[in-house]
Amino acid sequence: MAENESRNTHKVYEKDTIGEVQIADEVVAIIAGLAATEVEGVDSMAGNITNEWVSRLGMKNLSKGVKVDVTEEHVSVDLSLIMKYGYSIPEVSEKVQEKVKTAIENMTGLSVLDVNIRIAGVNMEDEH
Repeated sequence: MAENESRNTHKVYEKDTIGEVQIADEVVAIIAGLAATEVEGVDSMAGNITNEWVSRLGMKNLSKGVKVDVTEEHVSVDLSLIMKYGYSIPEVSEKVQEKVKTAIENMTGLSVLDVNIRIAGVNMEDEH
């Protein structure tokens, strides 16, 4: 791994004879975003203006609408979601929290302290 790498990374596994495993914060954010969008009732992740321009230019930003704070072995996640119309916000939010927590913990071994959700909008379009 390059020593001058500027991304925040966290060591999750180290063994003298084999090597070490480091996970970038952005990877944790991508896991959270993908897990959240798999929950029924979530339309998409909400992003800022910069993220919207990146999307229009054809570059996919998989961590859009996700902020993670990773310290040692703990993760705090903030998600901005756009919901589908007609779904219960409390029920969908609880499912998102559980799915994101489980995905991060299973894939990284890090402990998730909290998953905070901000509902940024509701998509009223009928998909049929």
